Amino acid sequence: MKAVLTRVSQASVTVDGEITGAISCEETGGILALIGVGEADEPQAWEKMADKIAHLRILEGEKSALDVTAPVLVVSQFTLMGATAKGRRPSWSAAAKGEVAEPIITKIVARLREYGLSVEEGRFGAMMKVSSINEGPFTVLVET
Repeated sequence: MKAVLTRVSQASVTVDGEITGAISCEETGGILALIGVGEADEPQAWEKMADKIAHLRILEGEKSALDVTAPVLVVSQFTLMGATAKGRRPSWSAAAKGEVAEPIITKIVARLREYGLSVEEGRFGAMMKVSSINEGPFTVLVET
């Protein structure tokens, strides 16, 4: 499993002209989490990923989302699992199929909400337009 976590002051996801999820957090900052689920991921990788998103100290002043109750926008992104070492066309064979990945994304969102965080979402499997205002910019790659 891979995630790109970006510290943002605003972020949103639009599907077919409708905003499906949006966060605005000028004071504390928030996290845009683009998450790719892999076919070979360990069964409990989702728990580790949720914990990383909640606890990683990437917000202003080395704070975590939990420290400042920062909002999180979760967007499933299978393209993070693309292999680009060979040729000119990415291979998506390492990405989990939708029926496997969607429940895992749902579990991550549920765990973040259990922590008391406000979590918005994209729409699984849809063509999404993701907008963000990055702070810093501060972006990290997390792998489980």
